[in-house]
Amino acid sequence: MQEAVALSRRCFTSGEGGPFGCVIVRGDEIIGRGWNQVLATNDPTAHAEITAIRDACTHIHSFNLEGCELYTSCEPCPMCLGAIYWARPDKVFFGNTREDAADIGFDDALIYRELTLPAQERIIPAVMLGRELAIEVFNDWKAAGKHAYY
Repeated sequence: MQEAVALSRRCFTSGEGGPFGCVIVRGDEIIGRGWNQVLATNDPTAHAEITAIRDACTHIHSFNLEGCELYTSCEPCPMCLGAIYWARPDKVFFGNTREDAADIGFDDALIYRELTLPAQERIIPAVMLGRELAIEVFNDWKAAGKHAYY
């Protein structure tokens, strides 16, 4: 956790993004480091957990982080939490809470509320379009005997 917090401070002082840091550990080795790089990259997905997951997966040549632990300076936002579940580390440790983050202007409450609404009732409406074309690819995947990666 000390390294995750140190990365959050580094990010804060460098101006690359918000004060968030993350490390991913396998055994006694840090295999991934990440910090918020939203401002530096103009990438709204460049959160600490996402950049750490990308770094760790590149390092171990796998999309699967089973056997690893993720240490993050703050409770993950909904986007990062989704990425964490896809990566499947064994455990997540966090320092600050999402309420602490909201207190300094990083409030994810709107996103949590939006996720509970039907797609068409969200602030940014989601409308199904072209399913008859898109489902063909899924049917081909299934017919080929493919399986999901999780």
